[in-house]
Amino acid sequence: MTVPGVSDPPRPPRSLLALRKRLAGYAEPDRRRAAIQLVNTALPLLASMAALLYGLDHGYWLAGLFALPAAFFVVRLFIIQHDCGHGSFLASRRANELVGSVISALTLMPFASWRRDHAVHHATSGNLARRGTGDITTLTVAEYRVRSAWRRFLYRVYRHPLVLFGMGPVYVLLIRYRLPIRMSIHDWENWLSVIGTNLAATAIVAGMSALVGPVLSLMAWGAVLLLATSIGVWLFYVQHQFEETYWEGPAGWDFHAAALEGSSFYDLPRFLHWFTGSIGFHHIHHLASKIPNYRLQACFEQNPELRCAKRLTLWASIRSVRLALWDEEQRKLVSFRQAALARA
Repeated sequence: MTVPGVSDPPRPPRSLLALRKRLAGYAEPDRRRAAIQLVNTALPLLASMAALLYGLDHGYWLAGLFALPAAFFVVRLFIIQHDCGHGSFLASRRANELVGSVISALTLMPFASWRRDHAVHHATSGNLARRGTGDITTLTVAEYRVRSAWRRFLYRVYRHPLVLFGMGPVYVLLIRYRLPIRMSIHDWENWLSVIGTNLAATAIVAGMSALVGPVLSLMAWGAVLLLATSIGVWLFYVQHQFEETYWEGPAGWDFHAAALEGSSFYDLPRFLHWFTGSIGFHHIHHLASKIPNYRLQACFEQNPELRCAKRLTLWASIRSVRLALWDEEQRKLVSFRQAALARA
């Protein structure tokens, strides 16, 4: 038996309930649009990879022209996998799992394992008591100050852009989701997801190697995946790491506030919204994760209430990289320098 107001989750206001009811109308998968998105992502990716392999065989400068487009098509492909993980891309659960699992062999993000981590992220985003799964590690100013000098140094290293967006993608791609070291031996679903993805990816590389040779295959696909993972980490970072974001203790944490206040609207040029599967409308995604990516733009344009989210431009997102600590008194993310000045 639960005691109202104590263990029950807080109820959203009526206006928010009405908004969520309207948003539910956008959560209907469209088989035709999903099929078109698969085609207009997969075929250009194959073409750009073919051009990249040709360039590597005729001069590295030529290959550089095609590496970035190929990486963006991989990002777009991962957004489709991401939607399949939410069960929103297609109407059938089996179809979502099949498409997501096939794509995971190309993105190297094991479908079931990544889906579980991401579900935890959605359920705990902005909750100070439930950090550590599927998020960017963020300390409060008070937590940072009581750490030893060595642990403060390690945290500063971790939050450095070269580590977050350089070494971080390498760790995610080559270690985090290649070795099931963080999983229980009894968690067979995660083990099968990781090992199955590794075997499928090995088969793909073996097939490419038979056509163009192992060196060119590893150079081309490895470079594209690392670049795509870096872009993915950047997108995930700016979706929640901005000055006026949302963090709250367990007693005051609210799912809807975390979605609308703790997730940004990344206002990108239209072509970048296309490449990134409209994931910049991230506040909508956290509020209603069943909306497929191909409906997010229309949902945003047709519901003026959704424009209240924190808007980040490309320039503003770059400036947010310096922010690293949550100041519970000022209720905003601050830089190490700002935290030091406040203490002084």
